[in-house]
Amino acid sequence: MRDIAFQASDGFPLHGTMFDGKGAGPAVLISSAAAVPNTFYRHFAHKLLDCGASTVLTYDYRGVAKSGTPKGWTTRLGMKDWGVLDFPAAVDVLKRAAGDRPLVGIGHSYGGLALGLSNRSSDFARYTSLASLSGYYRYTAEPFSVFAKMNFLALPLALSLGRVPKWSGIGEELPGSVFQDWARWCRNPNFLFGDARTPESKHFQSVRTPLLAVGLADDPWGTPKAIDHLLTHYGNAPTNQLWLSPQQSTGGAIGHLGFFRKHHTATLWPPVIDWLLHGKVPHGATHRAEQRVA
Repeated sequence: MRDIAFQASDGFPLHGTMFDGKGAGPAVLISSAAAVPNTFYRHFAHKLLDCGASTVLTYDYRGVAKSGTPKGWTTRLGMKDWGVLDFPAAVDVLKRAAGDRPLVGIGHSYGGLALGLSNRSSDFARYTSLASLSGYYRYTAEPFSVFAKMNFLALPLALSLGRVPKWSGIGEELPGSVFQDWARWCRNPNFLFGDARTPESKHFQSVRTPLLAVGLADDPWGTPKAIDHLLTHYGNAPTNQLWLSPQQSTGGAIGHLGFFRKHHTATLWPPVIDWLLHGKVPHGATHRAEQRVA
């Protein structure tokens, strides 16, 4: 486990953590949820190594946690940049570390969007999107609460302070411009796919990488409707869908963030890790017919 520094193609400095193992399995890229630091995934990374992964990389998106905005940086930070610029930079770092071993990935929430935005899906043998969804507020289980928190609390902070502080309750501090994008997407019934400022959404239809789309039954953001809307845009990818519930674990509630907490190690993690490292489709997963988006 070692800290690393690298750059995106536009020169933005990024921070990550490389976990080196002794296994001969695939190298794994873990891409974070919005406003979640890469350290949150350290227990899952260590478990991947225990199960045979050769290398695991976690990293912070620009403007988040240790990938803070450098002094003098004037270019606007956008939420799409995490997928369009930061994700490909992390892929390149991991490819160099992996040598001839295959790459696999797991994206938590936003990390499942990053695969499509990046236009780098062909680098992966397979990928897991976990709690990844279309964030339109009416698709959530708590639409009015979500809308109010984003637009009546966090958005005014973003506009007045130029940032959304950690005390606002959204997670790690975010650059105001990033949060403005996030809030705008969540007000749009077609989410980022309806945003003219995100033409890179066209790359989702190019994804042919096998996907395991994991939903969490008690996730107020990742409702069946929200996840289904995202998977429609991954319609050309061979996809299996798996739903996990608190009843399947002794660790209690899962929610949007809880899957990666170590008290789910023995119950929720094994089927996802078997898919990542060995390509074994989990018991109970259902195949989603490709929709052949033009």
